[in-house]
Amino acid sequence: MGEDRRLAAVVALAQGMAAAHGSREAWRAAAAGACRALGGSFAALSVWERDLGRLRVLVNVGELAEGEEEFPEDEAYPVHQFAEITEFLHEQWAGGGEPDAWVETAEGPAAGRRSGYCHQRVAALRRRGRGCCVVAPIVLDGRAWGELYVARPAGEAVFGRADADFATVLASVVAAGLAQTERLEEARRLAFTDSLTGLANRRAVDVRLERAIEAHRRDGAVVSLVVCDLNGLKRVNDTHGHAAGDRLLERFGSVLSLCGAMLPGALAARLGGDEFCLLAVGPSADQVVKAAGELCRRAAELEIGDGVACGVASTEDPIGPVRSARRLFRLADAAQYRAKAERASRPVVAGRAGPDDPVVRLADEPSQEADGERRRFRGRHAP
Repeated sequence: MGEDRRLAAVVALAQGMAAAHGSREAWRAAAAGACRALGGSFAALSVWERDLGRLRVLVNVGELAEGEEEFPEDEAYPVHQFAEITEFLHEQWAGGGEPDAWVETAEGPAAGRRSGYCHQRVAALRRRGRGCCVVAPIVLDGRAWGELYVARPAGEAVFGRADADFATVLASVVAAGLAQTERLEEARRLAFTDSLTGLANRRAVDVRLERAIEAHRRDGAVVSLVVCDLNGLKRVNDTHGHAAGDRLLERFGSVLSLCGAMLPGALAARLGGDEFCLLAVGPSADQVVKAAGELCRRAAELEIGDGVACGVASTEDPIGPVRSARRLFRLADAAQYRAKAERASRPVVAGRAGPDDPVVRLADEPSQEADGERRRFRGRHAP
């Protein structure tokens, strides 16, 4: 491959990783870009799990052999089986710069091989009908991260020393792309996370709820929303200080997360101030109401605070057509307002009888009088 083609291949690899949305896409872009750049038929990206002492395959691309999957769940290899991996993973290369790539063939040692001969890799090449491979260690932030592996089928030209040198360059590009992906994922995580409680934030709820309502309209999925208002936060802030108020919010966040675990896949979130919610897609309305009841019980047992007001709205209950996320949110919010006004110790559920009222049909939102009272209430109890 000429210098211009190799430069173009490096640029294409970097661009592919930069355009990826999330880790999986970045892994695939890295392996696929390296495979094309080196003229391989197969490539894999693996990470070293130091605590488990193994190389775990993140992605396989190209011509997959029997038993190989694009994103394998449990394909891993003990590091002790690969002497050369142990060498660079234990950072014996640190004094001499980053480790170079090397070549293995189904026949034994090949160009660029730094030491010995790894019979495990040779056996794997033969078993999968491949003639040679080039292995490039990946170093991220000065530490061994994993490896890039590219192979060619039996009968094709064997990788040479120049290919091994080029693979070393590609591994450096992959490392830079992985670092960028990790930074972006951290930024996304922070953008959708409440910094105090570690729960999801309002933005995360809005995104997930929109998708949930789409699934409901398309497939009839049951979507349920629990909106909670933590009682007594202002009193705690005024009496014990804002640090105590923060501890109450954190404690309640933990209780909410615990009760949310009763509902597979539920999202626990802090909407802001003293407002929280649980969003569940799939579990029945009765399951969600049961979890909300447990939440009310546990919140009442907290050392500080005055429990919680919970409102529930579910597409499985008789609340009429739910064609928008906004409508379900308003129904749950109105139910929560009623629970707050009645000082209910149990959840109020839209479309069902309330705790003390045989017939309760909640409107999409509170009346003007109730809405005014709600605004006054929040003004008094803002954190």
